[in-house]
Order: sequence, then C-alpha cells, then structure tokens
Amino acid sequence: MEEEEDADARRARRGISRFGQRGQGDGGDGDGDGDDGDGGRGDGGGDGDDDDIDDEIDEEELDGEDPINLEAFDVALREWIAQDRTRREVQRKFRAFLRHFRPESTEDEQQRRRKRANGIYEQKIRLMCAANKATLQVSYHHLMEAEPLLAVWLADAPKDMLDLLNEAATRHTLMLFQSYGAIQEDIHVRISDIPIMDSLRDLRRTHLDHLVKVHGVVTRRGDVYPKLQIAYYKCMNRECQAVEGPIRVEGVGEDAVSLMMPEECPLCEGVHFKLDANLSQYGNIQRINLQESPGSVPPGRVPRQKEVFLSHDLIDIARPGEEIEVTGVFEQKYDSSLTLKSGFPVFSTFLTANHVRKREDASAAANLQEADVRAILELSRDPKIGERIVQSIAPSIFGHDNCKMALAMSLFGGVPKNVNDKHRIRGDCNVLLLGDPGTAKSQLLKYAEATAPRAVYSTGKGASAVGLTAGVHKDPVTKEWTLEGGALVLADKGVCLIDEFDKMNEQDRTSIHEAMEQQSISISKAGIVTSLQARCAVIAAANPIGGRYDSSNTLADNVELTAPILQRFDILCVLQDTVDPVLDERLAKFVTSSHMNSVATRDLNNGLVELPPSSGGATDKDGLIDQVLLKKYIQYARTNVKPDLRGNAFDQEKVASLYVALRKESANSGGVPIAVRHVESIMRMATAHAKMHLRDYVRDDDMDAAIKMMLESFIVAQKFSIRRSLRRNFSKYITSGEDRAHLLLHLLGDMMRKEQMYQVIRLRQKGHSEDLLGSLEVPVDELEARARERRIYNVLDFCKGPSFQEAGYFLDEGKGLITRSSAAVGA
Repeated sequence: MEEEEDADARRARRGISRFGQRGQGDGGDGDGDGDDGDGGRGDGGGDGDDDDIDDEIDEEELDGEDPINLEAFDVALREWIAQDRTRREVQRKFRAFLRHFRPESTEDEQQRRRKRANGIYEQKIRLMCAANKATLQVSYHHLMEAEPLLAVWLADAPKDMLDLLNEAATRHTLMLFQSYGAIQEDIHVRISDIPIMDSLRDLRRTHLDHLVKVHGVVTRRGDVYPKLQIAYYKCMNRECQAVEGPIRVEGVGEDAVSLMMPEECPLCEGVHFKLDANLSQYGNIQRINLQESPGSVPPGRVPRQKEVFLSHDLIDIARPGEEIEVTGVFEQKYDSSLTLKSGFPVFSTFLTANHVRKREDASAAANLQEADVRAILELSRDPKIGERIVQSIAPSIFGHDNCKMALAMSLFGGVPKNVNDKHRIRGDCNVLLLGDPGTAKSQLLKYAEATAPRAVYSTGKGASAVGLTAGVHKDPVTKEWTLEGGALVLADKGVCLIDEFDKMNEQDRTSIHEAMEQQSISISKAGIVTSLQARCAVIAAANPIGGRYDSSNTLADNVELTAPILQRFDILCVLQDTVDPVLDERLAKFVTSSHMNSVATRDLNNGLVELPPSSGGATDKDGLIDQVLLKKYIQYARTNVKPDLRGNAFDQEKVASLYVALRKESANSGGVPIAVRHVESIMRMATAHAKMHLRDYVRDDDMDAAIKMMLESFIVAQKFSIRRSLRRNFSKYITSGEDRAHLLLHLLGDMMRKEQMYQVIRLRQKGHSEDLLGSLEVPVDELEARARERRIYNVLDFCKGPSFQEAGYFLDEGKGLITRSSAAVGA
C-alpha cells in the first residue's frame, strides 16, 4: 500500500513540475500568449515537440498501473467501490473520458485522438476555469456511451461515485491549470440528461440511495445555512484537550453530528467530546420544497411534495413558482418527532440535488438555437408580421381581433424606464377584458398563460390580498417570520392572469394598486419592512353587473370597479354577445370545422392518429404562425429588442393634441377618466408594437397602432348613443389605408410625370417624335424612399391593392419596377 501511495506521489510531483514548466513558457507568469486566463493558467508558448512530449506524459499519468477488471467483484458494490484499486481505476477511466470523449466518434477515431487531447469535456473545463466556476456538467448519455459500467454504478451507488468523479475532475483540472486550486477548492460534477423521469408520488423504498430525476414546482425556498462537512471533536477532559479529526460528516438532521462523534479518546480514554466549531469546515446548504406540477396530479388526488437540499453553486438557482427538474440522490433520515407520534421508528425522505434545470421549454431565450434565431429574423422581415401575429393569437377563437391585439401587446410588453435609478416607469401593458358570458374571456386568459414565458393564473374568488401580493408566515423549521410571495410576486418579469376580477373583495383589489403601477409590493408586518418586485403585466377578465353588458351605460356603470383601478389598465376591451345572423353563421361554421379537425390528445401522443393537414406545418394558407415558433418569437423579442422613442420618427404633436381632445371629451361625456398615465400607455403600446416587428425604434405606424388601441378603449367605454359621434370626431387621429393609398397614388403620379418629361426631353434632343414614347418605368425603391419621407413604410401592399391596378399601374417584382403607359400618364 505504501508503494502504491509513493507511486501516486511521484506521478503527482511529475505532473506539477511538468505543468509548472509549461506555465513558465514564453508566457512567463501568465502575461504571455496563453489563452486560458492569468497566472498559472497561461499555456505558455512552447513548440509542438514539447506539446507531444507533454501529451505522452499525460497518457502515462492517466494510464497509471495495469488496469483491473472492474466487473470481477464478489462483494457489495459500495464495498467494491471503497477499495483503493477500484477507486483509482474509476478515476482513471473518468479522466480518460474527460480528456478524449467526443460524441458520435468510433473507437478507432478515439484511438487516433489519444496523441492529441481534444475532448469536449476538456474544452468545457477550460471554459469553466476561464469563468472561475467550479461546476462541470456531464451528460449521462455521453458517459453511458463511453463508459457504461461507470454510468450503471453512478445510478446504483451515486454518493460514492459522485465523490470519486468530483475528485477525478478536481485532479484533472489541476493538471490543466496548476494554480486553479487557489480559486476553487473542489470541482463538482453535475450529471444531466438522466433518461428516466420519476414522479414524486412514485418514489419508494427501491429508490433509496439511488440517482433519480423528478420534476415539480418550487413552493418554498428557505434561507442559506452552513452545513458541517469536516468535523473536529475536542476532548472535554481539561488535562487532555485532544482533538480528533478530520471526520467527514454525511447526511442531514440533528443526529448527523452525534453519530460521527468519537467513542473514546485515544490519550485519556475519555468518552465526552464537543464539536470544535473553529477548526471544523462548513459548506452552504439551502432547503426548498418541491411540489408536483398541477398538470401531473392524478384526478381527485392532492399534490405531494418533497424536501430538496441544494448546496454549493445550486443555491438560489430557482425561485418559488418556477417549475424545475431535479437530479439527485433519494435519501432518508431518522425523524424523532414522527417516531414519537407513531410509536415506531419512522424515517423521512428527502432529495440531495446534484443537478437542477429550470423546466423552460425550447422558447426560452437561453435555449434558442441558431436555426430558431434565423427563422425568427426571417419571420420579422414579413411586412404583415403584425397581422399574422394577431391571427395566430388564440387561433381556435373566432374574431375578437381587437382583444387579440391587446393580448399581443401585453405579451410582448414595452420597455421600462428608470430615471436616475430612482423613479421607475413600468413597461408592461395591463389589459382588462369585460364582456358577456360565453365570449371566450377565460379562454383568452388560458391561451396567454400557455404562451407567455412566465405566467401565474388566479381567480377573483380564490385569491385574497395576501395571495396576490405577499404574506408573512412562520417558518416551520426555524420558527422565524418569513415572507412568502403571492401571485404578483411569483409572476415577476412575466404575466399575472386574474379571472373573475369583479368577484374580488374591494379590500383585496385595493391591495394591488401599487403592484399595477409602481410594480412593487411594500410589506410592513411582524417586524419585517421591505419591498418586493412585481414587474409583471396584469391581464384581468370580469363580467358586467347583472351578467349582461348594458350599452346604454358607460363602462364604469357596467362593472363594480373604481376609477383608480380602471385607470391602471392600459387597454379596455368590451366583448359583447350581439345578435348578427351573418356573424352567427360564420361562428357556427368555424366551431364545427374546429371540432372536425381536432383529435384526441392521448391518441396523438401515442402515435395512433396524426394531425389533419390544415392543422400542422409552420404556416398554413391563412398565414398563421406555428405556436412553438410564436413562443420563441415572443421570448426573443422580450429579451433582445428594446425599441427607442426618437423624436423624428413619429409625430409628437399628434399625441399631444390627442391627449387634449381625450381630456375634453372625457370631462363632457363621462366614462373612464383620462389622466397623464394614458399618455404613458400610448408610449408603452407603441413600443410593444415595435417589438412585434423587432424594430430598434418606434415609427409613426407603431404610434398609429397605439393611438388606435387607446381610442378604441376610450370609445367602447362610452354610452352607445355617443360612440358614433366620438368615432367621427377622432377619425382624424386614425390613419386609414385609404388615406395612405391616396397619398401614394399622388406621389407615384408625380414621379411618372417627371419621368415622362425626362423621356420627352431625351427624344427631342435626339430629333425623334414624342409619339415614340412607350411605357414609363419607375423603380420601387425610389417610391419607398419618397414614402418613408412621409412616414409610410409599407409600399408593397399598396402596389398589390385595387387602387394601384385601377390607376393603370403594373408591378414587376422581379425587376423591382413600376410601369405605366405614357398615354395613361398624359391622361
């Protein structure tokens, strides 16, 4: 045994001296050409022969002594892994895996690469060290492909194997970067891509001390506490004062420290010890509660939950309300309180997390692939992308284009402003859907919940002021007062959806005033004075008084909501169930065809049926966008696009005169009071409309769309008797397609006349007659440039419209020219 330890020491010294010389190459102390950081991490600048020699020495160190047959054991697996030769062989295999593995490579290719280490995990180690981190994520599929025996042992004896893998990864990192131990003491291997997903309610005795993967929602996150890892015990005999240690402490709970305490002092044979808190070493640990996801709970059952312990870099990786996947070791501990209650020994179970991944779908900004980004940018180049997004919002719901545009603006959101880090102006758009029963209000909310990257759904009767904002509770473990966030806090940087908004108590509605405007929640309870962030958009649905909307009254008279809460909604949408034979027939046909094209979800998941041709594909004949791509588009826009408000890009006088007119009409006709915050609402909606097109600045057509939404919200809130007059009075603020068409026809006619004069002058100079003048051509680019000067950006739609063809013009898209006969121009 001593000879084996000496051999290991000689190999370690040889590796240290070798990498010390490499670090002192042409790079000196790391200031040379090394690409991997500073200090001892410089690769130096040695020539190729030295690198080959180093690679050979690396292989000699990784090979070590003659390998043993790991499968030839006749004892328990944990006892076999605990043997020194087995430990060294496992570490050698894992380090060779880190050095040489590349996915989808044959054994011959890996043998050829052994002279030159270029494995993907060694590259990950270099990136990890460049970021000064201590976590190496290893795919279980890769380990199973390269070293299946280690993968099987990892699942059956995870605690012992993870200790070996962590030690091997630490040694391999120090082999590459000698001085990295001064930055991070240990490297932690995180195992990802476990193929089997278990449910929290299916964990049984057979899963104990095995590696499992579960998923659920975080319901509570505790504080961070120091956990005893290496213990030193001091003899309580005053004459002795001997110190026993280091002793590694495993497990959690009150009995973990006492079980590791020495039985007898080797000097005085005393039996009384106490923990030396100064010499002992500690690590950070955090406790979270993981509850089953709402969609995975069987019918009629109550969601189950399990405690999960996080350590090291996993601390604070998830917030309450987030859905995560946890890969870890399923363990048990003796529970004295449950034992006293039950009368027989009872062990409580918990999970020690090794890897945590937020269960975000592929639409998350961090998970977008290059192909996704290309598809998103290609989609944004479509001049009709705004209309296509509105059509793709809740495609199974007929009509309600105005409400769908409001939902789209709320999902995309505006850009928040922070004046000198003191005064914050929200960028999220709040929407209120008010309408008769059966007008798909709740379905629109459910669609927004499924589409938004982060959403929390609640109902008016099922939510209180504490449930929406935040509450103070006593921690069951530490008995301290702690804060627990409500729906608005959990929906931070997302969307909070509140159905049956009118059914809430008035005191509960008053509590969300601050959250809807300042987007913060102030708490002053039980000695806790703080403020929580609630940066979310609020989309609420309400029913009118009496169940039906009365058009003879204003919106304020139709719903039991006060003026302060109504003013905090940027967009008000009224959905009325009116009798219209034509629309009713179209609606009935739409619903019938939707049911005919639908299939059972269970049969679709089992592969028994396929979607009809009209339901699949990225786009269909109506221009609908695939829902998966739409989610990615929304997430990309929310994360990467921040449109600016530039003074020369839109008409500021138009906004000012609109505000003056709205204030005047509001004072005369009643309805929703207009305040300064409505000007901010216009800016937010214009920014959201620019985000829908992935633009860097707000254009005049974005402002027109925002003004149109604001006017629609104001007009529908008035009595039916004055709506028509209001639409007529405010029509000058809404630029219609006909106005743009008339202006573009005038511009095009002017350009054609100038082109005709130019061609006539050329013919006269050549001595030819004007009768030889045929058709006239004008480049489309020139028309677009003239149109942009007048803040008209979509020319192709005009060129394909009826007014363009009626005027005798012809568009050649291949050449990019607009042609017309000279006789028509003269006429």
